[in-house]
Amino acid sequence: MDLGLKDHVILIAGSSRGIGKATARAFLAEGCRTIITGRNTESLLETKHEFEREFGADPVMACTGDLSQTPVIRAVLNQIRDRWGGLDCVVANIGSGRGTPGWMLTDADWLKAFEVNLWASSRLVTEVLPDMAEAQHGSVVLVVSIVGLESTPAPMPYSAAKAALVNFGKNLARSVGPSNVRVNCVAPGNVLFSGGSWEKHLTDRGEEVGRFINTEVPLQRFGRPEEIADVIVFLSSDRASFITGACVVADGGQTRSI
Repeated sequence: MDLGLKDHVILIAGSSRGIGKATARAFLAEGCRTIITGRNTESLLETKHEFEREFGADPVMACTGDLSQTPVIRAVLNQIRDRWGGLDCVVANIGSGRGTPGWMLTDADWLKAFEVNLWASSRLVTEVLPDMAEAQHGSVVLVVSIVGLESTPAPMPYSAAKAALVNFGKNLARSVGPSNVRVNCVAPGNVLFSGGSWEKHLTDRGEEVGRFINTEVPLQRFGRPEEIADVIVFLSSDRASFITGACVVADGGQTRSI
């Protein structure tokens, strides 16, 4: 299916590995001009060179830096404007499930989780939206998590922050809809990739994790980054032009409450 994305300018925050990297590859395969980002310069450049070998140098741009910080976001957006003009889509793939388990939590536990999993994405979107609204065109995709949709064993501050991000996306969609800007969320379940948290869990407690997947996930397997990327790319395309304010779950059937 031709998604009509050729030459669209796409920014993916957090795209040197995992879901973000798979998403960048999927956009490049659609002929998009794609900006990848990451805090680790070595990892980001390795990904950039990999993409250049696959798609050529012209459609790939790499920006190193922490996109949770407003000055860094503004600097990256200026680089994009200088090279390609305005953005057509931003994918906020920012977050971390690390945190203190249980309910004996400090203010620092909550602040850290909300900084990484809510405020970083909201800052990025806030900086991107004015140009999209002025252009009367744009798509925002927030990568959330099924932990924000129902009770799970994940750290409570992480889960609450992702729930807040889902709500932020829903309300933002209503606010910017009149400017023809769409905002959607994608909520992955358990996705396995090299360097990800589930790889570590499998190494540390493989039997327990295997039982969990077989019991809690009807498809009885992990998701692949490419499966999440395909949902993100579709939501960013004109094929999804009447979809906004949605939260699309891709979790192998794990969630039960929605």
